[in-house]
Amino acid sequence: MSWPDVYLLLPGTAREALTFYHDVFGGDLDLHSYRDFRRVDGPADAIAHGVLSGPVNLMMADAGPDEDALAIQGAMLSILGEEADLLRGWFLALSDGGEVLDELEQRPWGDWDGQVRDRYGVTWLIGFTG
Repeated sequence: MSWPDVYLLLPGTAREALTFYHDVFGGDLDLHSYRDFRRVDGPADAIAHGVLSGPVNLMMADAGPDEDALAIQGAMLSILGEEADLLRGWFLALSDGGEVLDELEQRPWGDWDGQVRDRYGVTWLIGFTG
């Protein structure tokens, strides 16, 4: 079975965002510019395709002239796991320059979770078992 992959189109900030996510999550970062792909429909140094592979996998690009850039409402990316210290660190790192929407705290059912909107407008739900 194949699962959906997250692929975001950003308004000219894909390089900056992927570098930020690489700093937060680690993993391998692979960036390809419009120039690399011989695209002439945008700035040569814009990201035509970027991939972060590791504990968190993300793909993104700078939106082309006929594409809509990221405008997420009512959606979030969710990371749930068992590694409390790691996930607390990710929550803190994602909140730097962003906005905590719901504090990371223990819930009545015993698990921990919280929501943060990062500096690129992406909302994350981070959680772990109690």
